[in-house]
Amino acid sequence: MVAASETVTVTLVLGEDSPLPESAADMEDLVRLLRGHVAQLGARTVPGTPALLRAQQLCSDSLPKGFMPSLVYLVRLAEATQELMAHVESGGPGSISVEGGRRWRKPTVNVLRGAVFAFALACLVFAASVPRT
Repeated sequence: MVAASETVTVTLVLGEDSPLPESAADMEDLVRLLRGHVAQLGARTVPGTPALLRAQQLCSDSLPKGFMPSLVYLVRLAEATQELMAHVESGGPGSISVEGGRRWRKPTVNVLRGAVFAFALACLVFAASVPRT
C-alpha cells in the first residue's frame, strides 16, 4: 500500500483546489518531498521500469529559475510520482512485492564466503574437541 504522505503530497500539487506555492522555499520543499517519494517508490520497483525511469529523470533535473518554469517542473514531477505510485499499487510488471513491510536483500558474495568460513572453522573446532580412541 502506498504511504499516505505520498498521496497527500501529490494531491497538494495536482489537486484542483490546492493553492499555488507562495514562495521559492515552498516550491523547493514540495520538490524535495516528491523526490523522496520517488526514491521510496523506486526501492519497490525493478530498475528500468518506464515509470521509474521517467520519475528518476525528472528528479535528476534541477529546479528551473523563475516561478512559472518551476511550477511546470513541479507539476510534471508530481504527475510522474503519481504514475509511479499507480504502478507500485497495481503490482504491475516490475513491481517488487513487499510482504510485512520488509524485503530480504540477496546476500553478497563476501557474506556467503564468511558464512562458509565460519562453518568450516566450527567443524574444525568440533573435530579437534572430539576425543580420539
